[in-house]
Amino acid sequence: MATLLLRLVGPMQSWGITSRFDERDTGKEPSKSAVTGLLAAAMGIDRESWDGLKALAQMKMAVRHDRPGILKQDYQTVGCAQSNEIIKADGKPSKDGIISKRYYLADAAFLVGLESDDCQFLESIQKALQNPVWIQYLGRKSYLPSEPTWFKEGVQNGSLQQVLPQWPWISTLRKHERYPQKLLMSRESEKSEGVLKMDLPVSSFSLRQFAGRYVISEWIPFPQEVSHVSP
Repeated sequence: MATLLLRLVGPMQSWGITSRFDERDTGKEPSKSAVTGLLAAAMGIDRESWDGLKALAQMKMAVRHDRPGILKQDYQTVGCAQSNEIIKADGKPSKDGIISKRYYLADAAFLVGLESDDCQFLESIQKALQNPVWIQYLGRKSYLPSEPTWFKEGVQNGSLQQVLPQWPWISTLRKHERYPQKLLMSRESEKSEGVLKMDLPVSSFSLRQFAGRYVISEWIPFPQEVSHVSP
């Protein structure tokens, strides 16, 4: 049993699951579909391919909230100037502008773990993260990581529940802050207990079909070791 660790840190992150039309939501933590997509981009897996994606989606995932972030709203408009004309979904021109509310997490840091019995597979993902085929982003293409998504020793022996609680805190203290006494960790449940999330890919990303998975959230002690040095 081994665990691959990812560092998802950036000034803006968005992990939407139920977004529709002109309002785009964000979850409080990275979704399974988004993390799978990030890995697929690093490995160069085409969005039409399910065979390449399946092994990534089947790994168990856990998320540690090292810095939960602050929920913010980005106000965007399309074609709202008086002289603008936009093309609607049916192909017809329109003078009606679009106002879009897009929610995101500001100043968040997440430690993500992916568990597998195939250590060599995890090592191959680790190498791809260090030299990705396509760009990596945190939920939206304009939301880029501010630190490398990979760790120097990112593949660790042990399960998610063994590795994540012991890994050094990946954030840094802000002015007038103190180290937290505990951190929230969310992990996939092997039973039908916890919160049901409909973010498990069961097809290629081009088909956009998702199934449910159960997630349990629990508080864990703050890790004793703190590291502020990136590789």
